Amino acid sequence: MATIHVDGKSYEVDGGHNLLQACLSLGLDVPYFCWHPAMGSVGACRQCAVKQYKDEDDTKGALVMSCMAPASDNTRISIEDEEAREFRASVVEWLMINHPHDCPVCEEGGHCHLQDMTVMTAHDRRRYRFNKRTHRNQNLGPFIAHEMNRCITCYRCIRFYNDYAGGTDLGAFGANDNVYFGRYQEGTLESEFSGNLTEVCPTGVFTDQTHSDRYTRKWDLQFAPSICHQCAAGCNISPGERYGQIRRIENRYNGDVNRYFLCDRGRFGYGYVNRDDRPRHPQWRTVAEDSAVALSVDAALDRGSHILREAKRVIGIGSPRASLESNYQLRHLVGAENFSTGIAARELAGLEQMAELSRASGLPTPSLRDVEDHDAVFVLGEDLIQSAARVGLAVRQAVLGRREELAGERGIPEWNAAAIKTLGQDSCHPLYVAYPTQTGLDNIAQPCPALAPQDIARLGFAVAHIIDGAAPAVEGLADPVRDAAQEIAASLLAAKRPLIISGGSLDSADVLAAAGNVARALARRACAGGLMLIRREANSTGLPMLGGQSLEWALDTLSDGQADAVVILENDLYQRLAPSLIDPALARTDAIVVIDHQQTRTMEKAHLLLPAASFAESDGTLVSLEGRAQRFFQVYDPRYIRPDTNIHESWRWLHALGSGMRREEPTDINLDAVIQSLTQRHPQLAGVLDAAENADYRVNGVKLAREPHRYSGRTSMRANLNVNEPRTPQDSDTPFTFSMEGYNGFDRPRKDVAFAWAPGWNSPQAWNKFTDEVGGHLRAGDPGVRLLHPQPGAYDYAANVPAAYAPTDNRWQLLVLPRLFGGEETSSRAAPILERAEPAHIRLSASDAATLGFVDGDPVSVITGDSRLTLPLQIDTRLSAGLVAVPAGELPPSLFGAWCELSRGDAAYANSQPQLDNGGEARP
Repeated sequence: MATIHVDGKSYEVDGGHNLLQACLSLGLDVPYFCWHPAMGSVGACRQCAVKQYKDEDDTKGALVMSCMAPASDNTRISIEDEEAREFRASVVEWLMINHPHDCPVCEEGGHCHLQDMTVMTAHDRRRYRFNKRTHRNQNLGPFIAHEMNRCITCYRCIRFYNDYAGGTDLGAFGANDNVYFGRYQEGTLESEFSGNLTEVCPTGVFTDQTHSDRYTRKWDLQFAPSICHQCAAGCNISPGERYGQIRRIENRYNGDVNRYFLCDRGRFGYGYVNRDDRPRHPQWRTVAEDSAVALSVDAALDRGSHILREAKRVIGIGSPRASLESNYQLRHLVGAENFSTGIAARELAGLEQMAELSRASGLPTPSLRDVEDHDAVFVLGEDLIQSAARVGLAVRQAVLGRREELAGERGIPEWNAAAIKTLGQDSCHPLYVAYPTQTGLDNIAQPCPALAPQDIARLGFAVAHIIDGAAPAVEGLADPVRDAAQEIAASLLAAKRPLIISGGSLDSADVLAAAGNVARALARRACAGGLMLIRREANSTGLPMLGGQSLEWALDTLSDGQADAVVILENDLYQRLAPSLIDPALARTDAIVVIDHQQTRTMEKAHLLLPAASFAESDGTLVSLEGRAQRFFQVYDPRYIRPDTNIHESWRWLHALGSGMRREEPTDINLDAVIQSLTQRHPQLAGVLDAAENADYRVNGVKLAREPHRYSGRTSMRANLNVNEPRTPQDSDTPFTFSMEGYNGFDRPRKDVAFAWAPGWNSPQAWNKFTDEVGGHLRAGDPGVRLLHPQPGAYDYAANVPAAYAPTDNRWQLLVLPRLFGGEETSSRAAPILERAEPAHIRLSASDAATLGFVDGDPVSVITGDSRLTLPLQIDTRLSAGLVAVPAGELPPSLFGAWCELSRGDAAYANSQPQLDNGGEARP
């Protein structure tokens, strides 16, 4: 700690910070542009000038850039010094020389860091009367809009895009006062994190293109704290709504999880919420006649309760994309003995294996923030950028942490970004990625052979044996694999905090067992390492904690006639298993009730359809891959703008169905009651109670506001329906109001912050007002509660080492590999995600392609069981012979590892992809 003196007052600060960070952490306002808490200082903009004095007798002082000056003990500065104030005002004035006068039409208006800093410096008029420098804008793809004339040359964009996120196609071109930030030629930005430019940029150069299509000012959006549903990382988000549509998603700060950044799927994959073809009314469907009749809520509940009550046995099929509360209500409705998780058997076994490893490997699961502090990383069977992109970004920071380590040895502070980059050059902590083909982190990873899943497991078992001779040995390793194992083991042993990452992408119990053995070997060496296991869907960690059978069990029970009714919760079964397993089971079922918020192939089989609320229209709890239970809150009530809509939370539908089945009078229920019942029946989930404040929470006696205090137009939003404004919806489930009335300040610490705003701070930089220190944690603590913890005890090694992979003549092992864009069920219904997704290909090794006489682009058919997929061929120079790779979303993941045949496909058929010969659903 250090004592600094600011304008005559003394403060205790972190001596490792620079003066700007120290002042901002104290709540003092100092304007800045180029500095960012996640990227350090480069001193490019000169906006953060303060007057620094040598000692208490110095009355003259000198101007310094506070982002480049250390907060050393006994430093004396003045923010309010007249010379410093004039200098800061002049900086804004020269930055504004070429900036257009377009705030009223700029999409960043009201959300703009440049506006905030201009007001803060009291710059209020222009003296420049000459021609402005202008630029041509570029089309940067479906996610980002480009308006280069607004640039103030702070260099934040390329520092994030290139240095932090590892992008290569965005650069700075030109010199002096004529610098252009863009691509070398027009085209879609290639980085999976490009959307963060919209928040990193302090002006309106890079804006959200998906928001532009339905633009609304920030102060006219209604927000709620939420959790990204597009993978299992658990990133915190702030969705904004207007007129019953999600207009944009922004990052919501959580110091333990995503901090300042999201991946592009999480930021732009919300379009499925706004689809016109969503079910909005209950329907009774006559499947044989392919007809549907709309029902009222009461009629739907009466009919649903009747058919379920008359059934001899009702099976419930849950979903890892639904909340804990909804899955619990379904389990309660049908009984524990009749509940299926809705997850395919092999994937479910993998999830249970991961849960056991999290408890009994000897190493803790790190948070995303903790990942960045590890100094050696071994990844088994995951392409993190495709399967859990935000984890991949954290791993990248861990690898680049070697630069900060070198700087620390030389006394260079960690905030001095330019010096650290120059010193570090290509120095990195070791990263090893064992995967069948290239990955998104290969450019910073050490060389590692591309291997089949069985051989990846053998590599992991060998590494564990080298670390601890008590672990089982691996016989017959090929020389390249043996050499790699020696190098990896040496790096892990030399590290202070090694990290092992694996997961379910390869659907291999052997790979998970190998990762567990490496973790146990390190734990036995008393190593302060970590083990992180990647799951596929938003609630893949939480759902198995409720217990339940596999999806195959449910279908077998229906096929055998042991049950004649089924309730399917937010789950398209055809995304998980082949139709040959699903169709016979559903055909034999007398009553099929489907609750979902999307039109799916499973919904077409329903007798009764109940329209579910999406994440934006409901409240609930998810458990992330680190075992963190986090609450998401309803952003808007869909019935306010569209009164004819009968969308309700899935857990409310299920509660009402249960009351009807028991012939009870229907009673309303709120979220707190569901959670209370859930935690009483499932003690392992007791922490869910503390994941967020309950509905009775108040600040100064009032609820929390979902809308900014400048929210406008509420009285006219429904004028097309009725000139009389109805009462705003009343929320009995959460401590939030559906209005601007309520508390929305920053001075009372709280975990669940709907949107970032503080007086004078309208941009995302306002999050600094909510943290204990800039870049730290929320002052009330970061949202969420950890449910999974390592348990002490003896950790036994897995002993079943798989045999080496051996190709088979005329048959190939199928790999269904994750992909960020187009590989996840709900986000792949969003038009921008589909536009960004690369065309799907079937990938083969060069040797296999040559043997079959195929060349790049040839239509190739993959045939396995009753499934046949035809796509253009892409020859993969790293893929092992005997393997064929297909991107997720084209075939059910349950086919992973299946043996398949290949044939030359029909060119016209391949060009019409995505499509399956077995009638699989083509994405909209």
